[in-house]
Amino acid sequence: MQSYQLHIHISDNIEIQIGKLGKFTFPRGHYIYTGSAKKNIDERIKRHQSNSSDKKLHWHIDFLLNDKNAKIIEVQKFDKEECILNQETCGETIVAGFGSSDCKNKCKSHLKYLG
Repeated sequence: MQSYQLHIHISDNIEIQIGKLGKFTFPRGHYIYTGSAKKNIDERIKRHQSNSSDKKLHWHIDFLLNDKNAKIIEVQKFDKEECILNQETCGETIVAGFGSSDCKNKCKSHLKYLG
């Protein structure tokens, strides 16, 4: 399984509804989101980078990236398990459970705020 990290810059404080998780405030700054794909990792990343108005908001990250103030500034791919990569990534949890609802390693969140 391949994993990836999206480096995201949020240019202004935003408050958004993240699916069923609830409404949260994301302070401006730099974030890293860690995800994975069993196959077609490039298609998954391409989907995240898409700004299509008809894109269905499915994953937690879709809701964040749908905001005009959120922009992917870098993408990295790894041959490392998603949770291990996430646990090796420094940062603060803003939204518990973000991107980690199916996590088997009890990660607090797969989105980290770096400031």
